Amino acid sequence: MPELPIISMDRVSRVYGTGELAVQALRQVSLSVRATELVAIMGPSGSGKSTLLNLAGGLDVASSGSVVINGTDAARLTRRGLAELRRRSVGLVFQDFNLVPSLTAAENVALPVELDGLPARRARKLAITALEQVGVAVEAVDRFPDQLSGGQRQRIAIARALIGDRRVILADEPAGALDTEGGDAVLAVIRDRCDAGAAGILVTHDARHAAWADRVIFLRDGSIVDPAAEHSGVERLLSDVL
Repeated sequence: MPELPIISMDRVSRVYGTGELAVQALRQVSLSVRATELVAIMGPSGSGKSTLLNLAGGLDVASSGSVVINGTDAARLTRRGLAELRRRSVGLVFQDFNLVPSLTAAENVALPVELDGLPARRARKLAITALEQVGVAVEAVDRFPDQLSGGQRQRIAIARALIGDRRVILADEPAGALDTEGGDAVLAVIRDRCDAGAAGILVTHDARHAAWADRVIFLRDGSIVDPAAEHSGVERLLSDVL
C-alpha cells in the first residue's frame, strides 16, 4: 500500500472578505507532497503562493476543500490544536523572520522544542547544531536579533524551522536575504531534510532556487496554471517567470 502524502490539499479555495469586497486568493487548488519531496511554488506577486503556504502549515483555514497535514485534517482542529500541530510537525520560514527580539539566536531556535517539553539544556544543544548547519558562527549564537545582520537573522529563522523532528518544512523565499553562496547553503540544508524524510514546500521567485525542488508548480490568480507543468521542471516555466 503506497504511503500517504504528508501534505494533502484537495480542491482548496480561500476567500477573504464577503460580497463585493470578497477576494479569492486560492481557487480549487489540489496538491500532494510526500515524504522526501520538495515542491517549489512559483508565480507573480498576488498569485496565492503565501496563502497556499499558510494553509499547508495550519496558519490559516480553507474556505472550502480539505487540508491534511501529517495525517491530521486541519479543519477538525481547534485553534489550540492547530498551534500544537505546527509546533510539533511543521517548520516555517517566514519572509520577515518572526524572531523574538528578547531572545538570543540559540533561544529563538530552541523555543519550539522547549515549548514541547524538551529540557532547556537538550534544547540548546539541538539549537546550536541547527545553527551550525545553516552557517551561523559560534560567536553569534548568544547574540540578540538586533545585533545581527539580515542574512544572519534569516539563517536563524531557517534553523528554527529545522530543529526537532519536523515532517513538514515550509519556506517562503528562504534565501531572499542571502548572497548566492549563503542561499545555496541553506537550500542544501532544506533539501537534505527532505531527503531524510520530510515533505517540503518552497515559495520562490528565483528559478535557480526552484531547481533544488523535485517538482515545480506555477500559480496565477489563485489557480495552478498547468498541472502537468509540475512534472516538467524549471525550464518549462522560465518564460512565465522571467
